[in-house]
Amino acid sequence: MMKTRTVRSGVALAITVGMVGTLAACSTSGSSSSDDQSLEVWTRSAAESAASYQLVFDAFTEKTGIKIDYKPVTEFDTQLQARAGQKDLPDVLINDAGSLGNYVSQGFLLPIDRTSIAGNDQISDATWEENVGTDGETYGVPWSRQANVTIIRKDWREKLGLAVPTTWDELTALGEAFATQDPDGNGVADTYGMVVPGSAQNGYSIRWGASYIFQAGGGLLENNGDGTYTSVVNSPETETAVEWMRAQFCTPGVVVPGSINLTTADTPFFAQGIAGIYQTGPYNISSFDTAVGAENVEVIAMPAGPDGGVTSLAEGENIYFGASSKKADLQKQLAEFLITPEAQELAMKVEKTDSGVVTQPVVRLPVNQNVDVAAVKDDPRWDVVADAYSDSQYFPYAIDFLPFRQIAGDELNALLADCSSDIPAGLEAIDAGFVAELDNQGLSR
Repeated sequence: MMKTRTVRSGVALAITVGMVGTLAACSTSGSSSSDDQSLEVWTRSAAESAASYQLVFDAFTEKTGIKIDYKPVTEFDTQLQARAGQKDLPDVLINDAGSLGNYVSQGFLLPIDRTSIAGNDQISDATWEENVGTDGETYGVPWSRQANVTIIRKDWREKLGLAVPTTWDELTALGEAFATQDPDGNGVADTYGMVVPGSAQNGYSIRWGASYIFQAGGGLLENNGDGTYTSVVNSPETETAVEWMRAQFCTPGVVVPGSINLTTADTPFFAQGIAGIYQTGPYNISSFDTAVGAENVEVIAMPAGPDGGVTSLAEGENIYFGASSKKADLQKQLAEFLITPEAQELAMKVEKTDSGVVTQPVVRLPVNQNVDVAAVKDDPRWDVVADAYSDSQYFPYAIDFLPFRQIAGDELNALLADCSSDIPAGLEAIDAGFVAELDNQGLSR
């Protein structure tokens, strides 16, 4: 439903090209010096993932002699806006694939000739096509992909003698059992079912809820294939999904109390042994293994929705070329290295650095088709992740989806917070917001 590319109007393209030209012409720092054999590279990373990136960049420098001025940035978009205001963007950005449309609309990125990238044929056409903007240009080199999975405390489940959940009802029953049957055996009622980042902030609630909407046969936006989109959120299928989600929040213990106000930064409950179910990205697997033991971390296929749907939300990261850089050859060399099996595998490892930091892998599912994730990790749980990605949907990358995500996140959060909420009215409100934003972005039919 969200996997086709579109072409936006020539007016928007002209604006974007003009902005790119302005940034490219007005850069001021060393990042624009064409004879400087170095690249300024930004990622959105905390210490553990930054350590993984550093291993990769060190390998690139050793191989090519090109130095990487690496800056892991937590407040990524805020600082990026500041650098854009100085007309001096980093040479290379590695960030969410979902940021593509937003960055292109602001003129932050240079288009990329896919055919000029050595090794481009080792990435599937479908993955490349995800990075095509509304103007038909490619704006990112794929770096990593992932799909949400359901992670369960296997030892808790087995202690209670329960089977792996394969349906929504079975998932609910497991959550209730974790909350009421003392799965950790300490004699205290101190455990819960699901970890849910349900905050409206940055649309966390819809990032969690989207998989269930897809599994029920619902959707958010439909690409019309002619440069326009249609809101499809107000449907019986989406209503069914929201009703089930609200029931989880309104059944004591199934969801960690207070989840309606929590972001992913506030949800350590699985690692702390407080809750036993987490629908999340596979990036958490390694840290959960460290916290509670790999033998206790079970990765399962998405429990099926009412009509058997198991679709999950897919996301990913891209390599972007900053529009103000004049180091096209160095940008290309780095991108070409990052998509090699060597770099992809290095970025999938968990190891302790000389400074004592345990790396968190920054390539989840490799984009290079010659890399077998389960074989590299020697862990069949990653086959489950790969299978989930094969039946997934993503928020549309080519448009600026952030306003849509916030509209849906605000309203879904309100619906989940009130056990007597009017779900049809809430979906009508999301639909109205989507229609207005489509008009605002010039994407209405």
